[in-house]
Amino acid sequence: MVMSQGKYRYIPPQPPLWFSMAIPAGLGAFLGLLSALGNTSLMLPFLAAAAAISAVMAVAVITLNLTRFQAGALFGGLVLIGGYFFVSIAFGLLTGLAAYFLGRIAVWLNSGDYRLPLPPYASPREVFGFYFFRIICGGIFVFLITPILILIPLSFNQEPYFSFTPGMLSLDPEAFSLRWYRDILTNGMFAPDATEGWWSDVWSNAQWVRSIKNSLFIGFFATLISTALGTLAAIGLSRSEMPYKRAITALLISPMVVPLVITASGLFYFFSYIGLAKTYIGLIISHAALGTPFVIITVTATLTGFDRSLTRSAANLGAGPVTTFFNIQMPLILPGVISGGLFAFITSFDEVVVVLQMADVTQRTIPRQMFSGIREQISPTILAVATILVILSIFLLTTVELLRRRSERMRGITPG
Repeated sequence: MVMSQGKYRYIPPQPPLWFSMAIPAGLGAFLGLLSALGNTSLMLPFLAAAAAISAVMAVAVITLNLTRFQAGALFGGLVLIGGYFFVSIAFGLLTGLAAYFLGRIAVWLNSGDYRLPLPPYASPREVFGFYFFRIICGGIFVFLITPILILIPLSFNQEPYFSFTPGMLSLDPEAFSLRWYRDILTNGMFAPDATEGWWSDVWSNAQWVRSIKNSLFIGFFATLISTALGTLAAIGLSRSEMPYKRAITALLISPMVVPLVITASGLFYFFSYIGLAKTYIGLIISHAALGTPFVIITVTATLTGFDRSLTRSAANLGAGPVTTFFNIQMPLILPGVISGGLFAFITSFDEVVVVLQMADVTQRTIPRQMFSGIREQISPTILAVATILVILSIFLLTTVELLRRRSERMRGITPG
């Protein structure tokens, strides 16, 4: 402990040099293994070379007493130059970025700052468990997010391939193009090169535009229905005098539990009997049934922290149930309701199994069109559409998280 500005500050002990060298070497060996790209003959040489380079560079940046930024810049710059000359510019950029963080990690470990998030009395086993858990979580995140990140650059491929071309790996500007994004608008048009009536042709005949319109139309009305029904159900289930609460809750959220293909088959046979199969109304009702459980769960979680004394006070002052709901209860649970509605919209926008059985040719949604594009006409346009959907999903999920935090602030769970 040292005194700093009138306060005691914990200065962690500096670990031995072998410790600060071994961990960057192990991480470098793992990155070298990945750099082999599945080539078994290169895995062991790449692993050994990356481990040796990482260990030597870690000792160098520690010996030179560099700051974290300086160590990262030196480590990353050297690896970037080596990767560029020996492999390609893309390989150099990726490995250089990884080396930048390895350099920072080496200095961070040597300073002992890795112990700062833990109490001074934490044992080596507790320190190991603390970081091992975070490494596992980070590895799972990288495993899940990597396929999505790979889609984005592939959507700008000039060639009709689902793989990186040599031109893309060398960052040749001519290897990149927006042709597959333009194909979203022009695929299916009668006259893509016409100057008059172009937008009318796009709106009426382009296959992907038609699918986007169907997805937005079905998703909008399905979201309205599922949000209304789910909110009312959640409010009813939150009341203490509600009988058979668990059984009703299990029944209402059953579409989340039952395999979707079974739900889709049941909906198809039932709607065929009553004449709603192959109609927009049937699709909207089906998607509303799938989205309602998400609204129920989200609004129920919001109602958990709701102060019931507010509604009782309103009733004592003469307010009716409807007035109490819209003027007191609804403003407080509105962030949860909107979050549930967004989840319902995402569920409808992403659903394909029900559409495969329930939709007509003219009612294809974006997932159904992508499914057809994979089976019938393989085209990188799917990658462009997937990139747009990823951006839309990130926007919607960010909105949900902001609404969740606002709801917690309004209910006093977190400080404003």
